[in-house]
Amino acid sequence: MLTILGFVMIATFLVLIMMKKMSPIAALVLIPALFCVFVGKGAHLGDYVLEGVGNLAPTAAMLMFAIVYFGVMIDVGLFDPIVRAILRFCKADPLRIVVGTALLAAIVSLDGDGSTTFMITVSAMYPLYKRLKMSLVVMTGVAATANGVMNTLPWGGPTARAATALKVDAADIFVPMIPALAMGLVAVFLLSYALGLRERKRLGMLSLDEVLETEAESETVLVGAGGGTDGRTSLTKKTTGGAGAGTDADATDEDDGFKGLDPDRATLRPKLYWFNAGLTVLLLTAMIMEWLPIPVLFLLGAALALTVNFPHMPDQKARIAAHAENVLNVTGMVFAAAVFTGVLQGTGMVDHMAKWLVDAIPSGMGPQMGLVTGLLSLPLTYFMSNDGFYFGVLPVLAEAGQAHGVSAVEIARASIAGQALHMSSPLVPAVYVLVGMAKVEFGDHTKFTVKWAVLTSLVVLASGILFGII
Repeated sequence: MLTILGFVMIATFLVLIMMKKMSPIAALVLIPALFCVFVGKGAHLGDYVLEGVGNLAPTAAMLMFAIVYFGVMIDVGLFDPIVRAILRFCKADPLRIVVGTALLAAIVSLDGDGSTTFMITVSAMYPLYKRLKMSLVVMTGVAATANGVMNTLPWGGPTARAATALKVDAADIFVPMIPALAMGLVAVFLLSYALGLRERKRLGMLSLDEVLETEAESETVLVGAGGGTDGRTSLTKKTTGGAGAGTDADATDEDDGFKGLDPDRATLRPKLYWFNAGLTVLLLTAMIMEWLPIPVLFLLGAALALTVNFPHMPDQKARIAAHAENVLNVTGMVFAAAVFTGVLQGTGMVDHMAKWLVDAIPSGMGPQMGLVTGLLSLPLTYFMSNDGFYFGVLPVLAEAGQAHGVSAVEIARASIAGQALHMSSPLVPAVYVLVGMAKVEFGDHTKFTVKWAVLTSLVVLASGILFGII
């Protein structure tokens, strides 16, 4: 009964947010509370919620100060050189913009923090998507999927959890998986290329090469800023019969007050560039080396960054206020998710669901437990937290695999295949940073992204099997 109710609760939540019948925060709170009553444990709801909040409080604190820290780093111009390089490549061509989104998200994901990746990617790319009237869910979908593949880095979380749960070396999990993960990145770039082509066609735009080829024949007109600071030129095709869908995208400013990485913003601190770069490298090194808990590191880093870059109190308050909306949205989602995960764990639903899935595996599939684990990692890491999957389910799968001669390290490698999908899970706090900054409804993001993320995860798993890694 608990198994059925668990799956029904998750399905109800997803359906309601995808149909926009409830906001994610309301759904994360009210639906599990209702199901807690259904299973006859309403009297324990307070205990479950407090336990969930207690478990996620460090994550909320980490995200709060990480948003402030990296928000300040964006404000002062730390990431501008990388962004300028990507924007020079994009040249306001929808195809290049989507590919550039994937490239930027993959590069910034090297720090192992999804919130940072999404903040930088959206800050850089949002103005381009808005001016050209491109689909914002394309941006969020590509960024989330690219970050999901890169999330498998040893310091990203899942690999370290798998290594800890199965008592194997993280390097033995990650290093052999590099070819398979590289194929996952290739899949992301091919996807971004295809989506970029679709956006170019939808907007009635030409590529830069096509414009140059036809310019002499005067069959196209270049519309927009042209020759701006980032070398952007609108590539909208105009005909006597009317303009394409994005004809005046550059002519009207529809950024809704979003300034992105304005090269003339007053918060730039070029004289402190190397200090900020050094502080960020030190912070990431301390995070990887685990010198201090991550929430403490970001708390100290945010305080130091604010003090050095904005020594005057009014300026500090202004910076905190500028990022307060993102902080509130994300931490609110984290604590709302604590209700969801608290009820799942406290009522025993998640344990019964995991046991049912493991028991449902046919005995003849024992020797194929690597494949089974990889396939199960897709839905389980989407519907469960990484902690729940790696510390609750993975040891059971590994034990079943070892009984049939499949090593624990192979099971561990297979378990990270589903991370491309995991990054769009409603239980991942960073995804709310992404959709919040991009002004995209979470339900719209989910409907668009899930199918592509599943495909990318399957590419990683299939490559691992094909290369003999799993």
